[in-house]
Amino acid sequence: MAFNFTILDKQQIESIVPLVEKLNDYKIPATILKERILEMANQNYECAAVFDEDKLIGICGLWFCTRHYAGKSVEVDHVFIDEVYRSQGLGKKFFNWIYNYVKSKGCETVELNTYSTNYASHKFYYNEGFNILGYHFLKKL
Repeated sequence: MAFNFTILDKQQIESIVPLVEKLNDYKIPATILKERILEMANQNYECAAVFDEDKLIGICGLWFCTRHYAGKSVEVDHVFIDEVYRSQGLGKKFFNWIYNYVKSKGCETVELNTYSTNYASHKFYYNEGFNILGYHFLKKL
């Protein structure tokens, strides 16, 4: 299979809502997800995508920033590959594409958060050379 990796145009950003919904452990309504994603698109955010022909099968949000401990950095967010395409090496290919893309934008590091119970992602990220640096805390206001 030949997959196409790309950065979505802002006009295409709403197309990620169905995939983000599948990651949605908090059961946030699609209307709110759409509002938030449209707002994100107007910040320091881009969305990498994987297509199988014209079918969107994978996404990865990219948040660009500079951090005192890491230099110019990208934080990957809401990584998702359609279940049918998993365990075939697509995640590795997607991340290699992402690494090359963010390097071309001057990034020195890649960071991410993953749910503590998502053991498959832990194995994947360890295999990709990621190390645990700390804990992610969240407080609802």
